[in-house]
Amino acid sequence: MSLLVLKFGGTSVADLDRIRRVAAHVKRESDAGNACAVVVSAMAGQTNKLIGWVEEAWGFKPEDEGASDQSSLYDCREYDAVVSSGEQVTSGLLALVLQSMGVSARSWQGWQIPVRTDEAHQKARITGIDVDEIKAAMLGGEVAVCAGFQGIAPNNRIATLGRGGSDTSAVALAAALGADRCDIYTDVDGVYTTDPRMVSKAHRLDRISYEEMLEMASQGAKVLQTRSVEMAMQWGVPVLVRSSFDSPDMPGNADTGEGIGTLVCPEDEIMEQNVVSGIAYARDEAKVTLLKVADKPGVAARVFGPLSDANINVDMIVQNVSEDGRSTDLTFTVQSSDLDRALEVLKSAKDEIDYLDLRGATDIAKVSAIGVGMRSHAGVAAQMFSALAEKGINIEAISTSEIKISVLIDAAYAELAVRTLHSLFGLDGA
Repeated sequence: MSLLVLKFGGTSVADLDRIRRVAAHVKRESDAGNACAVVVSAMAGQTNKLIGWVEEAWGFKPEDEGASDQSSLYDCREYDAVVSSGEQVTSGLLALVLQSMGVSARSWQGWQIPVRTDEAHQKARITGIDVDEIKAAMLGGEVAVCAGFQGIAPNNRIATLGRGGSDTSAVALAAALGADRCDIYTDVDGVYTTDPRMVSKAHRLDRISYEEMLEMASQGAKVLQTRSVEMAMQWGVPVLVRSSFDSPDMPGNADTGEGIGTLVCPEDEIMEQNVVSGIAYARDEAKVTLLKVADKPGVAARVFGPLSDANINVDMIVQNVSEDGRSTDLTFTVQSSDLDRALEVLKSAKDEIDYLDLRGATDIAKVSAIGVGMRSHAGVAAQMFSALAEKGINIEAISTSEIKISVLIDAAYAELAVRTLHSLFGLDGA
């Protein structure tokens, strides 16, 4: 017997027909003798609908002027109580469908397991999961259908984990149960070398390391939520990404997932590593530039301190010091959704920072080459920059890690850059 956690996202449970297809996948694993826990998201579109009701109940609509400012005023505990109900509905429906198919099943809400969190409502972090009761039920042959995205805070109120939190719920439950694997079912059949909608020659990877998947997720790939990958790497949980739209009896190696998806696993379990495993891109970043900042000790702290206090994450940073050394131009990126707030914060701190002008722009894209093979191969950056230069693509900023090189470019060249790098590193049709 294997102990498995299966997670199904919103598109996989969008209606009753899709829930029945999900149930067929679960029944296959249960009939094979595996002990199964299933983690489900709300049906596609339901969470947004519930958020809209919360906002209307508070007296404004998302399109109203100043709505984003007012949203911080309502009671986040009640927000969580409302928004978490979508997963409760899905878990109950799936349990009913499984029962109708002759599979012993029951639904579990976050507070019933319980999944314990901190008090950060709307974006809570899991602090522990008590699995004795649910594990006993699973080993007794009952499928546990769990509501993802939610837990119970120390104040005995329902808490939610933030958007995409069901992935985190699934991996955390798998870690607590000591599961053999966590299968993330989504609307794609695995992790690709890049977005196949952009590059027709992109192909699915059989395996990818935790480190590479973490970089892919944080650099724009939407297959897995970043926090879930961090947790899988921390606890050594093998994660199989596969499609819920495949036939439940699709051939493949049920133990390893070979042939039916992409296994996210430790680096030493991958026999042969490419120098670059994938190309990621993100269009949801914005550029902020401060011109003629007085170049003196503490200037970076005066710029980035207020942004940190406002919970605005800064990514790529470039600084150009003037010839006389008296001033500097400072450019960095933030999420495009944070651009207006970032500009307001910096305008408020203008006297302390001492800059001449402030500019913001959203017509940019970040393109990243990712691969653990970079650790042992020199010259990857030089090849990348040369290839982009040959295509007339100007690089505005660069950031690197041990296994990643990211460049900031004009958004109009994003597709050309991705295709160029995908070919450069031998990923076409591999």
